Amino acid sequence: MNAIDVSHISKSYGRVKALQDVSFSVGKGEVFGLIGPDGAGKTSMFRILCTLLLADKGTATVDGFDVVKQMNEIRRRVGYMPGRFSLYQDLTVEENLKFFATLFGTTVDEGYDSIKAIYSQIERFKDRKAGALSGGMKQKLALSCALVHQPSVLLLDEPTTGVDPVSRKEFWEMLSMLKERDITIVASTPYLDEVRRCERVAFLSEGRVMGIDTPEIILDRFKEIFNPPGLENGSRFKVQGSSDNVIEVEHLVKAFGDFHAVDDISFTVKKGEIFGFLGANGAGKTTAMHMLTGLNQPTSGTGRVAGYDIRTEHEQIKKHIGYMSQRFSLYEDLTVAENIRLFGGIYGMGSEEIKTKTDDLLRQLKFEDHKNDLVGSLPLGWKQKLAFSVSIFHEPAIVFLDEPTGGVDPATRHQFWELIYEAASRGITVFVTTHYMDEAEYCDRISIMVDGKISAMGTAEELKRNLNQPDMDHVFTYLARQATRSSD
Repeated sequence: MNAIDVSHISKSYGRVKALQDVSFSVGKGEVFGLIGPDGAGKTSMFRILCTLLLADKGTATVDGFDVVKQMNEIRRRVGYMPGRFSLYQDLTVEENLKFFATLFGTTVDEGYDSIKAIYSQIERFKDRKAGALSGGMKQKLALSCALVHQPSVLLLDEPTTGVDPVSRKEFWEMLSMLKERDITIVASTPYLDEVRRCERVAFLSEGRVMGIDTPEIILDRFKEIFNPPGLENGSRFKVQGSSDNVIEVEHLVKAFGDFHAVDDISFTVKKGEIFGFLGANGAGKTTAMHMLTGLNQPTSGTGRVAGYDIRTEHEQIKKHIGYMSQRFSLYEDLTVAENIRLFGGIYGMGSEEIKTKTDDLLRQLKFEDHKNDLVGSLPLGWKQKLAFSVSIFHEPAIVFLDEPTGGVDPATRHQFWELIYEAASRGITVFVTTHYMDEAEYCDRISIMVDGKISAMGTAEELKRNLNQPDMDHVFTYLARQATRSSD
């Protein structure tokens, strides 16, 4: 008997056909991937399998139990990690674990042996609120909560989005350990290295299964989607920055008590440059970015952004920059056009200029037919492209992008980077953090933070040559594993 059998499942939301006649099976103890572009129907499929959503047509079973008629039996057997962080940010690590154990009618003590190998890595932080954990720590807590009732099937909807490469590797090592216990794992992921760790994958596109096979066969068969032309090498986009510095930082420090989140960093960024700001979760990247954007004050050191002092002129800085956070920053209950008009007004643009540039932007993004759609109804990749375009709508000197493509499929990431290079060609400086190491290759220069300090800086080629590593993934891993402080 298979662990999962899906037969002719269809699901629509109004006119949108999320799933169309989908069928597949997963063997017991198999690691199975559900992959495909944004809006392919992966999340709808997960929600049907864990009994949170009813299909319009078709049937599905988990461990032999019907997802409609025997949902209580399934809920006892399934662990689920949704795409967005599923835990309660204002509860502690221990409180979250106890809450999920109670939901499933068990206790932490009863399920402790099943989560010990994972939970023991974060147990010393049991009194810390979940919202204060790094991405890797949140991952381990979410996985512990999904496993505390000892499920036989684990459903993971992009569980490593927003997590650095080293933490992602550790997560998949944990999944390998779970497979040895004969737990069936179904995972979706936008990372090709994670796709290759599955035994088989089903490729979904526009709600249909386009193919089911080994990762190698599927990735080769649909290589134009998973590795579109130009994504391997961004050099054809390269823009030559000017000699003018738009960011100047000297001996910048941000301390929280005795802890130095940012510990004496110095660097410059030139006009029109695409500057990659990398580091593992907890290395200090976001704290540094908050100081540069005027959201936080440094403890010591100096910095100038677009000619303005980060200590005394942060309000001026905010007028001359764009910012896109890793958490989607637009208003989901407003339409596409309403969001553009709102942010144009916030940036001090006139109504006629807003109207003209809105029409131009909708054409550029091919969103003319979607201008009256609620942003909340758009696929993630569309939202990300819109958020970026709005962040540079007022033609700022610099745009700060904090993990802008987290969870986005390769084809959409390629389109996003075309937008970045087009902005840089107009002289806009791009300061970007990313956990995709292929994207690091697209930057003009890269810095890598470790333990609050800049551990290495240079072009991708210089870093690979100086550290004797074959690619940026190995460069990042080599440096990140030298960290001495915890990633929490």
